[in-house]
Amino acid sequence: MKKNLLIFLWALAPVALLAFHFGPGQAGLAREEAKTSIQAALDFEVGEQWQQAIDSYNDALAALPDSETAKRHQLQLARANARTHVGELPEAMLAMEHLLDETAKGSDKALENKVRSSLANAQYHIGWLMRLELAEKKEWMEPLEKARQNFRLLAEQTAKTDAKASEDHQKDHQKNLEAVVRLARMDLSEVQALPLPKKCQGNKNVCSKCRGQKKSNKPKAMKKKEDARGASVGKRPDGKGS
Repeated sequence: MKKNLLIFLWALAPVALLAFHFGPGQAGLAREEAKTSIQAALDFEVGEQWQQAIDSYNDALAALPDSETAKRHQLQLARANARTHVGELPEAMLAMEHLLDETAKGSDKALENKVRSSLANAQYHIGWLMRLELAEKKEWMEPLEKARQNFRLLAEQTAKTDAKASEDHQKDHQKNLEAVVRLARMDLSEVQALPLPKKCQGNKNVCSKCRGQKKSNKPKAMKKKEDARGASVGKRPDGKGS
């Protein structure tokens, strides 16, 4: 009887291993694969090989289970920050805006603040580039005003705590806030005379990209209204003038 039981258990062993492999084991393998890609991304960042870092973050996100929400948000932020170094500042800013919406719904305030800080930094540099591209004041003031609000909020939040680290962070946010205000008040000739920040380098057609993003984010009802209004200008549907 005991011998038969051992034979029965031995026969079940492969089944149990397969169940583990396609269940918890598969998730574990995915996490290990993601961990390897994350380490590769961090190594690439040290060498300022930003595109390779982005590719590695993409691999990590593809491997990581959807249930790992917090870790996925961290990776998405790291990827967005890396994109600011490869001439994809508008795209990175948009990704950060969506990520802030997501993290603001959760309870991880520290991660939300990191996303907000990165977003404010991107908005600041977008405003800088828009000025250099000779955009209208109303247009370049929009990202700068958003950056000002985000840095101010961060400074106010950190001021509520007594920790030394928070005090240092508050000073950093305050300095960033002052930098945004200075940029907004500068004459264009002063901005043009300044050395171009690293995150601004390699970016082209920033105004055009931001306009496209803004247009694509408009509610459908508003888009239809604009399309209908535009149809009444210029040629009629029959090809004749208005």
